[in-house]
Parts: sequence; structure tokens; C-alpha cells
Amino acid sequence: MGLLSASATFVRYQVLGDPPANFWDLVADKVSRFAFKDIDDTYDEFSIGWVSVMNMFDAEFAYASYGVADYVCLTMRVDERKVSPKVLKKFCLKEEERIKRERQIPKLNRHQKLEIKENMQLMLMKKAVPVPATYDLIWNLSDSSLLFFSTNQKAQELLEDFFKDTFELHLMLQVPYNLAESMLDTAGRQALANISPAVLV
Repeated sequence: MGLLSASATFVRYQVLGDPPANFWDLVADKVSRFAFKDIDDTYDEFSIGWVSVMNMFDAEFAYASYGVADYVCLTMRVDERKVSPKVLKKFCLKEEERIKRERQIPKLNRHQKLEIKENMQLMLMKKAVPVPATYDLIWNLSDSSLLFFSTNQKAQELLEDFFKDTFELHLMLQVPYNLAESMLDTAGRQALANISPAVLV
């Protein structure tokens, strides 16, 4: 569930590094450059980019809609065009049988099978509709924290790489231990470092 849902799950990140003084100008430039590009009318297999939290089809961000007070609110949209391995295998076998009957040969060699597979992959990819996925985030500029509204590991890896490409800043996942460490004073951090697991049975 996303940022605007009644309930949501999220992971917390720390944004490493200091943003420049002209931060909002930088964001406007970067978000525009890395905005989502539709692949419905192409044969591309994959597209990733930023869209509005309010509308997955809004990649133009009229009136800088990504900026809310001290927060940057964005949605990472990922469209992927896939061909099921089972469907590909079916069409490959079908084409192999057709060629064997046409040429009246008992079997095909490895090169012929590879060529058939490549042709079927391309043909099926052209027919496949890209499947969209959206993941909301909110970046708190005052404490350099970021909430990402997905617990999917693949989505998190995509975010970490794409965020770095976009803003040239790194994300560090905040596990409970790191979060506790950031909230404690020196004595508290020392005590935290000395804790050990306890058996409660």
C-alpha cells in the first residue's frame, strides 16, 4: 500500500550526504531528467522513472507537485514487458514442429533452435503489454530520512540504484539497531553496543 492509502507498510532509509544550497533547483532538474518515459508504443522491455504521487500518468509535475514544505514526495514507476518462459517454450516447439514438417527432416540442429527461440522471443515481446508497478516515497529534508512504501527487496534495490543515479546521493537502510543508535546519546550508544541476545524460554 502506498503513501496515500489508509494503511501502509514502509521501510526507512537515511539519505547520506548533504544536499547543495540550490537544492530545489537541483530537484527540479533531476526529477525532470529522470521522469518516467512510457514504453507502450515501443518494443523496450523496461522503463523506470519518477511520476507524481497523485497520478501515475503525470511525469511533468506541474507547479513542482513533488515539493511539499520540507518534503519531497515522489512515486517510482517501473514498467516491465515480460514473456512467460512457458509461453516462449510453447511457441518455440510449435515453430520447430512446423519447420520439421515443412522441410521433412526428423530434427533441428542447435543453431536452428537458437534462431527460432530468438525470433519467437522478439515476436512475443512485441505483443506483450508492459506491466506497471508504482512505489511511493517521502523524503524528509529536515532530518535526511526517507520512507519507501514497499518491503519488496527487488523494489528496494531498484530504488537505491535509481535514487543514486537521480540525486547522486546514497541511501542507507535503517534497521532498528541503526535507528536506535541515531536516537541515543553517547552513553546510550555504548550501552547499545554492549547488548547481547537473550533467551526468553
